Amino acid sequence: MKIEFDIASDQIDGARDYQEDAYMVNQLGESDGGDLCALIIMADGMGGHAAGNVASNMVVATFNKTFQGSFPTKNVADVLTDALNRSNDQIRASVKETPALRGMGCTMVTGYLEDNKLFWVSVGDSHLYLIRDRELIKQNADHSYGSYLDMMKEQGMEIEEQPGMSRSMLMSAMTGEEISSIDVSETPVKVRPGDRVIIASDGLDTLGAGAIIQYSSWSATAKECVYALLKAVEDANKINQDNTTLIVVDIREREMRGDQASTEAPPEPAPRVADVEVPDEPSEPRSFKWLIVLVIIGLLGGGGFFAWKQGFIDDAVEKGSDLVDSTTQLIEAGLQPEPGPEPAPEPEPAPEPEPVVEPEPVVVDKRDTFRDKLKSGGKGPVMITLPAGTFRMGGATAIVGPDEVPRHEVNIGSFMVSVYEVTFDEYYRFAKAAKRKKPKSDGLDRKTYPVVDVSWDDAFAYTRWLSKQTGKRYRLLSEAEWEYAARGGTTTSFWWGAKAGVSNAHCFDCKSDYNTSKTAKVGTYKANPFGLYDTAGNVFEWTHDCYHRNYKDAPDDGSVWEGGDCKVRVVRGGAYRSPASSMRVEHREKFKSNKGQYNVGFRVARDL
Repeated sequence: MKIEFDIASDQIDGARDYQEDAYMVNQLGESDGGDLCALIIMADGMGGHAAGNVASNMVVATFNKTFQGSFPTKNVADVLTDALNRSNDQIRASVKETPALRGMGCTMVTGYLEDNKLFWVSVGDSHLYLIRDRELIKQNADHSYGSYLDMMKEQGMEIEEQPGMSRSMLMSAMTGEEISSIDVSETPVKVRPGDRVIIASDGLDTLGAGAIIQYSSWSATAKECVYALLKAVEDANKINQDNTTLIVVDIREREMRGDQASTEAPPEPAPRVADVEVPDEPSEPRSFKWLIVLVIIGLLGGGGFFAWKQGFIDDAVEKGSDLVDSTTQLIEAGLQPEPGPEPAPEPEPAPEPEPVVEPEPVVVDKRDTFRDKLKSGGKGPVMITLPAGTFRMGGATAIVGPDEVPRHEVNIGSFMVSVYEVTFDEYYRFAKAAKRKKPKSDGLDRKTYPVVDVSWDDAFAYTRWLSKQTGKRYRLLSEAEWEYAARGGTTTSFWWGAKAGVSNAHCFDCKSDYNTSKTAKVGTYKANPFGLYDTAGNVFEWTHDCYHRNYKDAPDDGSVWEGGDCKVRVVRGGAYRSPASSMRVEHREKFKSNKGQYNVGFRVARDL
């Protein structure tokens, strides 16, 4: 059994004025044995020094270069240790060249996945967790003073805390000096499909283990888990909350073709720092200004690789030239500001600001709804006709959703769509006639609750059956048609406004009065301006389209986009156990087309 990885990542600044963390997700391709490999590096700059962010960016870049120079390798633990030491040596060389940098440093945790094997190396108090069967298992060591006291107590040697020493004080870090303690996995942990790996900076400590497990269990995908946990950290709003970086990896079984694994190229890497050249030996360090430029690219780019791909940081270095000079003067003068260096970098302008004034939405009269008669008796889903129109599809920036860009104009012809998500009862008629397996309703009213646990193949077959029963052409919506219908003529990320608000949809943190441990009846929440219910929340909805990593070369006429990875299909709309952020009309997820999911249903379209 071969393994593949679904990886998502993001970060927040917390209570600080700038981001001290740096990270890189690098899909390395295949090892000599054909196993998929991924390297995830996360460094947390030490906040007591103005150049903590310089250290973290430098460590990530150096570690990545060193590890890739030895990839693939059978001596993973040795290569991880060597990469860590070379990164520390680079800090030492930079301090030697620029004495004002003395004291800068960072902690670091790196995970390396090779098929079902998880290796790591870490220094400091960041985290590498494995979630399995609703249990949160810490894998790497914690090098804080408090952790040391707890460990000694567990061994029966209770030690009195030393005056003046805080439990959060680090006993091991990367500062260019000799590292007192390195945690490296000599033997890997075996992971299996269904496991979830979390790599995070210490800001995740804002949440307890129970909360992390709960938010994870509510999240069907790695992307949802990242959104949910970071939102929970922000909502906690703790004083002196640190920056928080989060990378989530879902372990999945890889589909095989015959005796061979899929040869599909791995997703392009999503680094947060440039994959820049760094010296192999610390005796020839780069200049300090080069280090600052590296940070500026990371800070002003706001999205590293993806932002660069979208052209958001073409002039980042030019814009930051003044910052380079002022920051260099500040540190060389021996000034150590409070956490959060001054001056702060000029914020990146929004690439495509949302219009302040919303256009008047097109409202469809509900009296236009109808149901086609079935040859076998009864009627099909409640349908409504949507007007033709033009809209801008996708998100404004790759920072929020790398697969939601570029935003592009799409022309949609008039078509019909079901007012509600298809119910159990509607689907059961088809399943009985086609002798297909009926998904369990778990005691829910089949007439009023949306069907779930149906694959894309099932949903597609249902539309074919409807077409034969009615003599009309029923089908799944294209992804462009789905977004057009869900927007209802509006342009904000939620059809009701710019924010999730209260009780506008059925999701676990939508602040609704309804039980979010299960789906809601179709039509429980208000309809959008097109008269459609539950386009946000309740259950994800299958679209016809194959998954593409972004909208480059996407059709502009609302048609189905084939090609890409057709083993997985796009779902839209968020679900009852998903965070409010996944209710955004631009938000995309993907699932394998031949498998049903507990939180995925569908609605249907019909040609005029």
